[in-house]
Amino acid sequence: MITYLQALILGLLQGVTELFPISSLGHSVVLAWLFNWHGILASESKSESFFLSFLVALHVATAIALIIFYRDSWIRIVKGFFGSLQKQRIHNADAKLAWLLLAATVPAGVFGLAFEHMLRTQFAKPLSAIIFLIINGFLLLIGDRYLAKHAGPTAGRSERKTAEAVEQNITFVRAMIIGVAQIGALFAGISRSGITMISGLYSGLNHEDAARFSFLLATPIILGAGIIKLPDFFANQLDAGARGQILVGAVAAGIAAYLAVRFLDKYFQNKTLRPFGFYCIGFGVLMLLVGLVRGHF
Repeated sequence: MITYLQALILGLLQGVTELFPISSLGHSVVLAWLFNWHGILASESKSESFFLSFLVALHVATAIALIIFYRDSWIRIVKGFFGSLQKQRIHNADAKLAWLLLAATVPAGVFGLAFEHMLRTQFAKPLSAIIFLIINGFLLLIGDRYLAKHAGPTAGRSERKTAEAVEQNITFVRAMIIGVAQIGALFAGISRSGITMISGLYSGLNHEDAARFSFLLATPIILGAGIIKLPDFFANQLDAGARGQILVGAVAAGIAAYLAVRFLDKYFQNKTLRPFGFYCIGFGVLMLLVGLVRGHF
């Protein structure tokens, strides 16, 4: 069990770090270790626990926030998908975006189902998470440096223009490669949104379009991760207090995710990944020093 304060903190943390390219799982592992929340840290690697039910609620709330924010895009994507089935061809940018999202979701989804628990058990540990956070920071800086040399400027594009940019720059092979690259996010400390943004930058997108593609791609993956675990959620016998903590965490995650994506959608119109890269490296090094002082490493 967790307290209401822990539920609130973890909900806010999930909502922000799932979308900021700084790894939600990595931060939850490091935070639990930093504050000596041993029960939470142990629950990270269990296949069944109250904490698993809690995580399901946080993921679903985060996905709902993304759907609400990008509701216009999702309406066009769904229409494009079913329109392509009816016409038996990809007839516009929205239809291609729908199929690209599907192509990029399948590899990460299949691999996640097969190996997510094993990787979480092996690598959802403080030292591993800290090391991967530092690696994540360097990956962000490398991707951002590439964009500075090769990609065009960002200029406050509409969501429809983003769909057109994705159609022009990302092939189905590239989408599947992006999907495979997202497998790295199963390691605590590696950011799913960060990997997708970097892949988008290398595919010719600018920061704004890469970020939007990342958030659109994150939606079915995050929602799917929650839905797949729903049977475990309902199988757990939860008392009234536990349901209250789950509700607090889910509401906090949903609100934080909505505010985070609203901020980031504007931020990447004229800003870069560099601050997030420096943050991950700095935070990781600081946590290494804390661990050494505590005698944990």
